Amino acid sequence: MTQIGSEMNQYPRETVKIQVTDGALDLAAASAMAKQKARAMDPNAMMLSYHSGKTGEFWPAYECGGGDRPPWLVFAEARGYNLTIDINDGEFEFFYLRL
Repeated sequence: MTQIGSEMNQYPRETVKIQVTDGALDLAAASAMAKQKARAMDPNAMMLSYHSGKTGEFWPAYECGGGDRPPWLVFAEARGYNLTIDINDGEFEFFYLRL
């Protein structure tokens, strides 16, 4: 079986920051923006997890890794994420794997 992880990937870990002035920005709109940006960078980019600093919501919505680290981050790290799309300084964060 082939392992997908940062050691097997040609892309370094990168964060792209996006600022949006729309005060009514919701998860669906933020997700669409993140997907558009990630896919412009790599058409095969795959979202692994997300977190909303605005609402506290995250996906996948289960605890993993234990300890004091955020589960959405543990999940993404375990799968070799290498791209974060950060909208409005943590209001919405999307973790992607560029292949």
